[in-house]
Amino acid sequence: EKAKLLRSQPAQTVEPKGLLYVQQREFAVTTPKDGSVSILGSDDATTCHIVVLRHTGSGATCLTHCDGADTEAEVSLIMSSVKALSNPSGCGRLEVHLVGGFNDDRQLSQKLTNQLLRAFDLQPDDVHLVTFCVTELNDREEQDIHFPIIYGIAVNVKTAEIFPATFPEKGPDEDLRSAHVLTGAPLTNIYDAKTEQLRIGPYFWGPFPHVDFWLEQDDAQILQNLSTSPLAEPPHFVSHIRSTLTFLKAHPFPSRSLFPDRKPRIYKKNQEGLWEQVCSDKI
Repeated sequence: EKAKLLRSQPAQTVEPKGLLYVQQREFAVTTPKDGSVSILGSDDATTCHIVVLRHTGSGATCLTHCDGADTEAEVSLIMSSVKALSNPSGCGRLEVHLVGGFNDDRQLSQKLTNQLLRAFDLQPDDVHLVTFCVTELNDREEQDIHFPIIYGIAVNVKTAEIFPATFPEKGPDEDLRSAHVLTGAPLTNIYDAKTEQLRIGPYFWGPFPHVDFWLEQDDAQILQNLSTSPLAEPPHFVSHIRSTLTFLKAHPFPSRSLFPDRKPRIYKKNQEGLWEQVCSDKI
């Protein structure tokens, strides 16, 4: 019923004001007291799943975009991040919402759904599954080709409302964060709710293998080889990958060009509710 209700809603466009956008293999957690961030969101999930974990007592809310890299460790990580912002003796319960995936040919979505259910089931705490809009419950068919119905969701941290969403603005440091994923990063926390700061990095990788080869390929080759579900990707998938590869080519050694002082790039919301970089020497 809940999945049906969610699927029936049109995707809302979420403007950057008050938004914290979470990319693949990132997570962010905050509470309703946050004066900077009121909405957490992520999109472009095809076989990936977007997970929202919330404590009903404290309102502490975590959103993450999982791709099945290390699901058990990731679930433990988001559980502890929500519990850290909740009073364990207070009232309330942990609720989880799973959205994403579809009936893809390789059954990667199904595998990830099973991994997530198992990982939450293994938790010592009680976790209540409230929204289950994944894989076959998020699938539509068009001329024998399967697609996800919902590619992205947002959660309003203050009201706990979850809704299908798209995000025109995915910054800051979009290419840098994507490069981190493409080079095999683990799930990373990007937000400090206490200081209300977005923290990116420091990230380190070596030269990306065959980057010139990939940049010479046409769109069809990139789509075929660098996507888990080539037929179901959103239209900007290839340009996004090209942009990330170009960034990796420009920064083969981020320890020299991006993080010479080994410090994260830090952003805070300004008066307009938009991210603005903070000089690290002010911290």
